Amino acid sequence: MDRPFFTVVMPAYGVEKYLKKAVDSIRSQTFGDWELIIVEDGSPDRTGELADRLAGKDSRIRVVHHEKNKGLSEARNTGIRQARGKYIWFMDPDDSVEESLLQEVQGALEESPARLTVFGHVEEYYEKDGSFSYAHPVKPRRRLCRNQGEVRKEILPLEQETLYGYAWNKIYDLDYIREKKLSYETVRLIEDIVFNIQYCMDIDTMNLLDITPYHYAKRMEGSLTTKFVPDYYPLHRRRIAMLYEQQKYWGLDNRESCSVLGSLYGRYILSALERNCDKRAEMNHGDRKKFCREIFADPLFKRLIPAAEARDSRALKLALTCMKAKSVFLCLAFGRAVHLVRGSLPMLYSKVKSQR
Repeated sequence: MDRPFFTVVMPAYGVEKYLKKAVDSIRSQTFGDWELIIVEDGSPDRTGELADRLAGKDSRIRVVHHEKNKGLSEARNTGIRQARGKYIWFMDPDDSVEESLLQEVQGALEESPARLTVFGHVEEYYEKDGSFSYAHPVKPRRRLCRNQGEVRKEILPLEQETLYGYAWNKIYDLDYIREKKLSYETVRLIEDIVFNIQYCMDIDTMNLLDITPYHYAKRMEGSLTTKFVPDYYPLHRRRIAMLYEQQKYWGLDNRESCSVLGSLYGRYILSALERNCDKRAEMNHGDRKKFCREIFADPLFKRLIPAAEARDSRALKLALTCMKAKSVFLCLAFGRAVHLVRGSLPMLYSKVKSQR
């Protein structure tokens, strides 16, 4: 059997409402040399039944059923094991893409083969009732990186623009994944960035496309705005620590990289301070004070926060001032203020947060 150019891996769990739209956007691609592997991850609804029906309409679609739910990472790993394509792309089952996506990526790869292709996306925000609210496009500047040095210089700018941490805006070299024996770690929230850091550690080519064909649906219902993640801070501290270690591995541990990472770290600290005010955190005032003091004593905080600069966000600039002063009172007050805004005006909170 001929090897398809692309394998699209789509983990699917409890997405009966959205799956058909996602699959239809793949079937409508103007470039047709692809296979789609839907990994049905033990859904409690009729996602599996729907996936089978959709596969029956197109021989390029296969469905793999997990008998029980294994989570996003294991679903993707199943897709990697089953994939036959030259390149692999992980798409979320509740999003959609423009019909030209694979055609544009294939053209770029035929002209200049690359270990990694990155494209932009449109963040589409929806209210709790499902109505559309607003859209925010994000895309990289077009560039072909032809060596490790050029690739490495682009990584932190991609992270600043929220383009490094996702899996679904990237096309990976499947043979390279298998050569390096890479797989997705079973971890919440940061599985994509953990994989991407490992994948990009030694790659020597990367193609950045200034297009926005991916429609990333951010729904207030079931989003992180309504879900509470008790280990939010340690997970995102690990994210920053891994990014910092990557920069050190590359010999790029300098004032500029620390400034960028410090700013990103400051955002996560501020978000953690806000989340600590949620009653589900089960933290009293004393617990929140202790949290601040422990952060202030953290070597990562001491290395990155003094160098942090917030060039475009007044709110973050003020928050960083409080952090640099190591003021427990001001940091807690700032976190409380953000919590009040998030609780009373969630869409405004999302809009402000989306501005980089």
